[in-house]
Amino acid sequence: MNFSSSILALALAVSSVQSLELTPDNYEAESAGKSVLLKMFAPWCGHCKKMKPDWDKLMEEFADSTTQLIADVDCTAEGKPLCDSNGVKGFPTLKYGDPSDLQDYKGGRDIDSLRKFIQTELKPSCSPANIDLCDDEKKAKIQELQAMSAADLDEAIAAEEEKNELAETTFKDKVQKLQEEYQALTKEKDDSLAEVKAAGLGLMKSVKAAAAKSGSDEL
Repeated sequence: MNFSSSILALALAVSSVQSLELTPDNYEAESAGKSVLLKMFAPWCGHCKKMKPDWDKLMEEFADSTTQLIADVDCTAEGKPLCDSNGVKGFPTLKYGDPSDLQDYKGGRDIDSLRKFIQTELKPSCSPANIDLCDDEKKAKIQELQAMSAADLDEAIAAEEEKNELAETTFKDKVQKLQEEYQALTKEKDDSLAEVKAAGLGLMKSVKAAAAKSGSDEL
């Protein structure tokens, strides 16, 4: 293979890996009927950079799988809405499972551990695309939702998303109140310590120490 051919092959390989970066626009199409393992990252993250070579290898290894999808989500670019909707707080965050119900991956992050997880655990799971894998209860729920009109389903989704937003808002409000209370208590403590200092506690201790050193009980 000559130099030009080598460059072309490398470019095609890079293009193949980059095509596995997910955004809201291609998420459903790329993940339909598959179990996924996603690396949600930020380009500036040191741990993300360290993990990239092994992750790129895994994306290439499983690129032709019809049941598994290994992909990237850039949380600082077009993939940010996917990261936000899945509660990503740090980088890299690994998520896996049903594309519509992702779970936190807590296993090893070296290539051997990830490959083993993909091969043994990342299998098709119950979903509208794999309803034959569902138990009777989940199957009935899916069929119930499928029977709803698009408008009713949108309304139900909006109602549940509103609950999520309410939970987030309530949490942030309570954390803010705790922070304000902490700041008030800190100021109260500092003011009390300042009053003690102004009252001469340090001077009192200094006089007592001097008296003890001279061997006198009188101040």
